[in-house]
Amino acid sequence: MKPFPWAEAMGFGFGVLRLAPDAFWRMTPRELAQAIRAVRGPSVPPLARADLDDLLARFPDTPRKGGHNDRRHEL
Repeated sequence: MKPFPWAEAMGFGFGVLRLAPDAFWRMTPRELAQAIRAVRGPSVPPLARADLDDLLARFPDTPRKGGHNDRRHEL
């Protein structure tokens, strides 16, 4: 597990968002992540359904021995 990037988080919170220290330290990691996404935009666009279907066709799940493991119908 990678350690939390405190230097980058504090730099963004103080430098970009211009938060006061007490406001920064009251934020949850999820709130900070949302603030970063609001400024920078999403880092990875969501996968389109057609792209997911293509990946499922190219790399199908193989059923486990003695059982059925195809859960695509649940999506």
